[in-house]
Amino acid sequence: MTEPVRLSAPGTRWTVPDPRELALRIRLRAVRMVAPHGFGYLGQALSSAEQVAAVFASARPGVDRLVCSPGHYIIGPFAAAAELGLLDDEAVARYGQDGSPVEAIGTERSPVVDYTCGSLGQGLSAALGFALADRFRGSDARIFTMVSDGELEEGQVWEAALFAAHHHLDRLIVLLDANNSQVDGPVDSITTIEPIAAKWSAFGWHAADLDGHDVDAVRAALAQAAAHAGQPSVLVCRTSTVHGLDCLPPDADGHFIKLPPELAAAAVAELTGKLEALRA
Repeated sequence: MTEPVRLSAPGTRWTVPDPRELALRIRLRAVRMVAPHGFGYLGQALSSAEQVAAVFASARPGVDRLVCSPGHYIIGPFAAAAELGLLDDEAVARYGQDGSPVEAIGTERSPVVDYTCGSLGQGLSAALGFALADRFRGSDARIFTMVSDGELEEGQVWEAALFAAHHHLDRLIVLLDANNSQVDGPVDSITTIEPIAAKWSAFGWHAADLDGHDVDAVRAALAQAAAHAGQPSVLVCRTSTVHGLDCLPPDADGHFIKLPPELAAAAVAELTGKLEALRA
């Protein structure tokens, strides 16, 4: 395995010629990562693929940071890193295995991202810490922060949101994956969190509500956020945990998808076909 890298590490390099293709490749790689186990956090890669692709297409290698607050979402950045040559195939093939640094749930040892969490709701606090520290250092690094809608049930998220707005941390950009899914069921059946964008706006943030599966819309919203002086930004990305994989059964549990061999093979075939069609 090559030495693990983080997005902000000096000398880190990658290019994203086509973010739409990268989103498809993230899905395909995630299927192959989960398939040996027969189950796993595939749904999080399916819902966040365009967000992750947009971040890698927008971030400045060796400068900007990526924080993945929900640890089980780490599959998306891992898959992207593998596709872009930041993680080698041998390392990614050990995803979720005992002793592997390419973990099913991220930890402080995880490569690629600058920070990830086990307990939900803590990532935004770390991200604003980076933003404040970078300001003191005179750095203009952006901090892209992946947050899930289920995390909004955690009070620490809102304490961090208040702090970031008060300090005008405008280099902080949250990509909020609003897929209405958590382990106990649909988020809106557990806690009412809508209207999400209005809540963040009331806390002093620049908020955009958009289709999280439109990679061009996500990239445009990221560019707009970068130009928004004096306010942190949140992109409320409306998504689905089964998006882009038509072969999944109607009752697939998006939070933790079962993927027996025959379904894994069908998923690989479907996504490979979509890649070939995109490249045609």
